[in-house]
Amino acid sequence: FKQWVGVELSAQNQRLLWVPPGFGHGFVVLSETADFLYKTTDYWYPEHDRNLAWNDPELAIAWPLKGLHLPGGQPSLAAKDAAAPRLAQAEVYE
Repeated sequence: FKQWVGVELSAQNQRLLWVPPGFGHGFVVLSETADFLYKTTDYWYPEHDRNLAWNDPELAIAWPLKGLHLPGGQPSLAAKDAAAPRLAQAEVYE
């Protein structure tokens, strides 16, 4: 809880990343384009989807944004990600 791991995935290194059930995940695209595919253990149920603010200081994720061309200085986010709560306001499961 409140820990993160960063891994670079690319066509060159051909890595995959397994995210265990119940764990959060996020990504940043470091190239001009990217294909992002999910392989899941079950169907996606939108009612179970949860979000956290990508830049929550409590999580202190070191996103590799330095040197990227970011319009307005911020990453481009989906509307649901832009409106995501910080961890302190998020639902937490026991």
